[in-house]
Amino acid sequence: MQIGLLDHVNVRTSRLQSMVEWYGRVLGMPTGPRPDFPFPGAWLYSAGRPTVHLIGLAKEPQVTDMKLEHFAFQATGLKSFLEKLKREKVAYELVHVPGAHVVQANVYDPDGNHIHIDFNETEAEGLSGEKIDVFRGLPGQKM
Repeated sequence: MQIGLLDHVNVRTSRLQSMVEWYGRVLGMPTGPRPDFPFPGAWLYSAGRPTVHLIGLAKEPQVTDMKLEHFAFQATGLKSFLEKLKREKVAYELVHVPGAHVVQANVYDPDGNHIHIDFNETEAEGLSGEKIDVFRGLPGQKM
């Protein structure tokens, strides 16, 4: 057996409609077909695939010590993405990953899940007025 690409991420939320709206508006991920499960939810698509699966809960899930720190997407169009984030008033942080030729745009969805959108570092050339930090570890990580 050989492991292939990550297929999807499953997120439980008590803010199903807010999450569907945010992923569509901010990340351009439309909803699409989903099996007729006996519980509420939505599948959000990227590149024609159901990449983020949301499960709707009646109350906020109790999380004590989450082990998943983030999930990430590769993308192109850094400049237009940053313009969209500013228009939508979505906070973000840009980070350069040394040696990986990647600039990450770090965002948080309405439930506080950390998502980074990875762009080739050449897309950051010529960005004016943008602060790009150097990656120094994950939040809460001991270095």
